[in-house]
Amino acid sequence: MAQTKRFTMDRLRFFFSRIKERLWVKPLVLCVLSIGGTFIALLADNLGLSTVVPEITLESVESLLSIMASSMLVIATFAVGSMVAAYASASAGATPRSIPLVIADDVTQNALSAFIGAFIFSIVSLITVQNDLFDAAGRFAIFVLTLLVFAIVVITFVRWVDRIARLGRVVNTIEKAEKAAGDALDRRRHAPTLGAMKASPQQVFGKGIPVCSSTVGYIQRIDLETLQAHAEALNCHVVVTALPGAFVSQCRPLLRIEGGYEGDFEQRSEEDESSNLDAFSSAFTIRSSRTFEDDPRFGVLALSEIADKALSPGINDPGTAINVISTMVRLFTLWQSPVEKDTLQAVTYDRVSVPELVTDDLFDDAFTAIARDGANMVEVSIRLQKALWALAETGDSAMAAAAKKHSRMALARSERVMVIEDDIDAVRREAAFSSA
Repeated sequence: MAQTKRFTMDRLRFFFSRIKERLWVKPLVLCVLSIGGTFIALLADNLGLSTVVPEITLESVESLLSIMASSMLVIATFAVGSMVAAYASASAGATPRSIPLVIADDVTQNALSAFIGAFIFSIVSLITVQNDLFDAAGRFAIFVLTLLVFAIVVITFVRWVDRIARLGRVVNTIEKAEKAAGDALDRRRHAPTLGAMKASPQQVFGKGIPVCSSTVGYIQRIDLETLQAHAEALNCHVVVTALPGAFVSQCRPLLRIEGGYEGDFEQRSEEDESSNLDAFSSAFTIRSSRTFEDDPRFGVLALSEIADKALSPGINDPGTAINVISTMVRLFTLWQSPVEKDTLQAVTYDRVSVPELVTDDLFDDAFTAIARDGANMVEVSIRLQKALWALAETGDSAMAAAAKKHSRMALARSERVMVIEDDIDAVRREAAFSSA
């Protein structure tokens, strides 16, 4: 049953998404390139260019490299301190779930990589220059490379100063969370069943051999190609019962096996049976935390947590909650917008069934906490009712039903905690559509 895993586009996307969350990757790449650049300059001496290039004095090259070596280490240390402060700000002012989005900021990672790479380049080049490894052409090449590195550092520093001033701020974190949630929703909108057959609720909770997880955690990704290959080998059909983002344990099935495999279940040895079930469960990437790429609900939940934290008595920032509510309307408008047939992902895994994402679950993630903790704030309650009214008018029946349900729940919470009758009447007027 061993299958060779191929690097499909989906697997590569998931791999590079995890790489972007590691701060050491880009600096390591830039360090290697910096060292390589120094030794490339040695090749200039072998090309016979010493008679045609301008003469660069050894002292000028050493002085330039010394300035870069001393300054880049200080700037890199300052960059790390600023980044740590930005991450702490994002965690304290928004939500700890947004930290991976802040860490994955390209401008910040590029800045840190440029500073460290320039420091390594200057040190290695300074050592080679002081040991007389270069002739005239090599010194000129190092001089040109040093000026180029200086230009890159200056441009990167200017861009980074603008970014670090906003990195970790609540508004910036909301934008990053909205983009992550929007990308995940858009991918799921174009592949509602991830390229597999559609599983009905009866199939998800039906009969079949359950396959449970051997570890406890959150599903980050499902390798449907692996499930398809194992299902074909065993002549069976697989019904996925837990989507990315679901919390699983040894008691909750990841999938159910139907078809021919179930028929000869008793004819297989216990060792073969365990091996086959492990092969199916290996298609699920399970870790201790959730990710944004394949889990649209996590992005929506992170935004809801930002709004909920802003509504806490210690922060008391209803404006941020109102901003998040507007963001939710944009995301749900994207979610229900029609998809052209030629952009829908075709069914390529005909032996695997996957349930679609339920709109009502998305509404629970998005609005329940805001409605609960903002029920006593008239401005938040009114904006929430207006948002739900807008979503109910989109023409999608499932979304309209979910919007009206949450409107009634939010109104009930407001009526229970508000003490000013005029405030209650204002919220009731905005929620009037729910009784239609």
